[in-house]
Amino acid sequence: MTDSSARSADPVVDMRGITVEFPGVRALSDVDFQLFPGEVHALMGENGAGKSTLIKALTGVHRPTSGEIRLHGEPVEFTAPVRAQNAGISTVYQEVNLCPNLSVAENILLGREPRRLGAIDVRACRTRAARLLDRIGLSIDPGSALGSHPIAVQQLVAIARALAVDARVLVLDEPTSSLDTDEVAELFRIMRVLRDEGVAILFVSHFLEQVYEIADRMTVLRNGALVGEYLPDRTGRLELVSVMLGRELGTLEEVERRSGGRDPGTAPVLTARGLGRAGAIAPFDLEIHAGEVVGLAGLLGSGRTEMVRLLFGADRASTGTLGVDGRTVRPRGPRSMIARGVALCSEDRKAEGVVADLTVRDNLTLALQAARGWMRPVPRRVADALVNEYIEKLDIRPADPGALMSALSGGNQQKVLLARWLITRPRLLILDEPTRGIDVGAKVQIQKVVADLAAEGMAVLFVSAELEEVVRVSDRVVVLRDRRKVTELAGDGVTVDKVMSAIAAHGDQDSAVAS
Repeated sequence: MTDSSARSADPVVDMRGITVEFPGVRALSDVDFQLFPGEVHALMGENGAGKSTLIKALTGVHRPTSGEIRLHGEPVEFTAPVRAQNAGISTVYQEVNLCPNLSVAENILLGREPRRLGAIDVRACRTRAARLLDRIGLSIDPGSALGSHPIAVQQLVAIARALAVDARVLVLDEPTSSLDTDEVAELFRIMRVLRDEGVAILFVSHFLEQVYEIADRMTVLRNGALVGEYLPDRTGRLELVSVMLGRELGTLEEVERRSGGRDPGTAPVLTARGLGRAGAIAPFDLEIHAGEVVGLAGLLGSGRTEMVRLLFGADRASTGTLGVDGRTVRPRGPRSMIARGVALCSEDRKAEGVVADLTVRDNLTLALQAARGWMRPVPRRVADALVNEYIEKLDIRPADPGALMSALSGGNQQKVLLARWLITRPRLLILDEPTRGIDVGAKVQIQKVVADLAAEGMAVLFVSAELEEVVRVSDRVVVLRDRRKVTELAGDGVTVDKVMSAIAAHGDQDSAVAS
């Protein structure tokens, strides 16, 4: 679609002068935004730029302090998300907000279940859900419990739920953050079909390549204000990133791939020998030394998270041994590994990290307090000094220790979780997808923090689905496929091409170590 074709019709959504204020914070300031039928419009900006706030203003979660929203040319004021949904605006948020204890079909049709003689018709529910799942190319049992499926599948179910409503406006807030390449391609196929049917799609993503592949137009926000509107075929990637950050791109070049961060004479901080868990991951060997970053690469479902959970003691191994500082340990849970100086920043920050109803200060000091024990509270003076130090160091926004965690953007929540563990001064820091759903600027900040930590002598295990990121920060890369470690790459072997080749290789091409 060209710009002229996008503007040949009246906008289906027309937001004018939208301002949203919270106590002490102006989240949006006089923002204009238009969404036309039959287009994919990308909303861009760093975490905290105001993207989620603009979406929530449109969908009835937040009431604008000032400004006007028009839908199909008529003024509207949604007082609740259900009213926006009834008006034809369907939303899929970055964090999956479904009910894991219910079936897939129940989640897709929740509140819209077909009924027979006053009762929910379970068979009709599953039949209708199966049709929607087929539409997005997802082959799972509609009667299975949603919680039995991985996050990526749950995200696709959320999209299927959004499609269950005859929406003329579809809002997708980071829908690809948990999807692999094939699933992203399938989602984009669906988006193009919907676009061609005249659906207006608002697409939020931090993956620039995806935006350039699917978007017809791009709107950039920065610090709650509108920066401008851009066309992908007329705007270079570097120009777009510079506009999003509000500064030149020299900062993006500060993080280069490290080489040989460890001292070869040092003993490993962590050692795994034949460690494995039946049904989860095949036995593997692994060493991580002080002062080095070990990357963990593989496609979705390759066993990355399963390996991490074994190393952290969250799951019990069925084979092999685990050692810390040369001593064999038999972890009885994460607490025993934390006591030995091992920390894990989990992939699923919503379920396993963020305490939304607590303040930023409380979230930051949670792990330190747990390590001290609840009978020995962290002195307020010490806590305040640490909190202020890491808010500044990681550029957490807003820089207010008393702000509720729920008020922060996803990227800033991730920074808080990283800071929570850094405060405990771990010897080994395991980062499982620390930059998932985070904008370019925040990614660079976190990557630089990782490099600095290793330079200071900390051991880091870095897990990411983005191969370029793994290659950029890692001294060595461990490659997984089909829940099995297939090779290690080191030195000049740490390249995106070689990692991809290792992931794609057949079994007889695997090597134990590549260098």
